[in-house]
Amino acid sequence: QVQLVESGGGLVQAGGSLTLSCAASGRTATTYAMGWFRQAPGKERAVVATINWSGSSTYYADSVKGRFTISRGDAKNTVYLQMNSLKPEDTAVYYCAAGGILTPTRANEIVYWGQGTQVTVSK
Repeated sequence: QVQLVESGGGLVQAGGSLTLSCAASGRTATTYAMGWFRQAPGKERAVVATINWSGSSTYYADSVKGRFTISRGDAKNTVYLQMNSLKPEDTAVYYCAAGGILTPTRANEIVYWGQGTQVTVSK
């Protein structure tokens, strides 16, 4: 079993920045790819950014390329999402995710989910 605990969500004005953190625990936590998905009201959960188990490969949704950066801590059991130039359309619940080895892009590739953290971007 892998447990994922997110932190860092909140309210920010458009153009501002936030950093999300996710700490993974469990014997096999460092062997999984990790990443972030988000779900806005009335919409399906969708990938934001993912990173492979070693941190050498990343994937970004087109909507966040150039604005968001995903990284993995040296111990490989923590993943961060630096979000810059935030837009109101980035408002959603952000979920930390773990699953696979490469860079998952679909929710059905994910094995473990965090509880979610709300990000709200005001105009």
